[in-house]
Amino acid sequence: NWFFGLIRDKTDISDMRDTVIFGPAYQGGAPSDPLSAVAALPRDAEICGCNGICKGQIEDAIAAGATDIGALRSQTKASASCGTCTGLVEQVLSVTLGDDFVLPTAQPVCGCTDMTHEDLRRMIKSQELKSLPAVWQACDWKTPCGCHVCRPALNFYLLADWPLDYEDDPQSRFVNERKHANIQKDGTFSVVPRMWGGITTPDELRAIADAAEKYAVPTVKVTGGQRIDLLGVKNEDLPAIWDDLNKAGMVSGHAYSKGLRTVKTCVGTDHCRFGTQDSTGLGIQLEKALWGSWTPHKLKLAVSGCPRNCAEATCKDIGIVCVDSGYQISIGGAAGMDVRETSLLCQVATEAEVMDVVKAVTQSYRENARYLDRIYKWMDKVGLDWIQAQIADLDTRAALVARFDLSQTIYRKDPWAQHVVKSAPYTPLANLTLEAAE
Repeated sequence: NWFFGLIRDKTDISDMRDTVIFGPAYQGGAPSDPLSAVAALPRDAEICGCNGICKGQIEDAIAAGATDIGALRSQTKASASCGTCTGLVEQVLSVTLGDDFVLPTAQPVCGCTDMTHEDLRRMIKSQELKSLPAVWQACDWKTPCGCHVCRPALNFYLLADWPLDYEDDPQSRFVNERKHANIQKDGTFSVVPRMWGGITTPDELRAIADAAEKYAVPTVKVTGGQRIDLLGVKNEDLPAIWDDLNKAGMVSGHAYSKGLRTVKTCVGTDHCRFGTQDSTGLGIQLEKALWGSWTPHKLKLAVSGCPRNCAEATCKDIGIVCVDSGYQISIGGAAGMDVRETSLLCQVATEAEVMDVVKAVTQSYRENARYLDRIYKWMDKVGLDWIQAQIADLDTRAALVARFDLSQTIYRKDPWAQHVVKSAPYTPLANLTLEAAE
């Protein structure tokens, strides 16, 4: 039987896409030449899972003249969503074109500019560009106001680098971030209130149940991040359901954002006989400190109370494992389309040190990573040693923490509450008709 799967060499997991195998290309438990494996794929083999694009569609587009990754994305949408399959799409290009295939060079942000993300970040910092028009002018943008690809990236770079000078531009955000909820395939939305460290109360649960009944929410689901998701909320009901949840003391869970999502915890010393530290309390502290922070991509944390790792901290962007002597802080995990185990960043003795290290890592990620790169991709580019050096230098760490805290004082807001205020019906200060009659 033909066998299709993914093989990952645990000593080098920077790119699983290079080890796709099929059928006889699988030999002796290890991947053979990746191009041979791709060549053996049938035409109906799925290449891009996000958009359901198979090998045959890509080959047909190449035959029609799409001979680079940009043209293929435009014509087929292959690798145009999450980008995880980009390496595999390039391998199909290489197999199909043979000697005519040209290895891709550094790609520009989009068609509006010839600059890469890295070039653009350097320009924003070195030239002190503090607005979208300033970037467009200084960087010779080819379009008057950018596009759906470059504007979200520019908006993030500017707010990360110039919190005192730049005001977030809602029009440069994805639809989920503009709607403050995740749009579903039927046009309804999911609403996820924040639960600090996965902890809730009877009053919060009653408020969620009341909201689900009041707005006829068809599906109420517990998420993997220890929260409750209300799925199927109508667009016109969003401000009202947010208002009801706000009144119960709950804020947006930012389940739609390129920012902090959750801090998953186990019960630690509160209840578990194996717990070495108060993992729940630390997780709540971390979530309350980091919520509302915008990052290059979604950011997930976890705190496990002992090495048994019930909170699965070793596959999160930042994970803390409590031990008898303190806290082991690791970064660069993933458990989605890529599967990565975290790498140990450092070990500290106190909760205060954990808070500082996590803030510093998050801020360094914000200031240096490419937009839409998760922490593990950023770590692969700059090197774990470079990140460790920043954290180990106490002056650098303190400066990163200070910049993170400053940004939080400006950008950390509950968008649900803000939107409800803006959506409040207009009420005149006086009845001008009566005043005119008098």
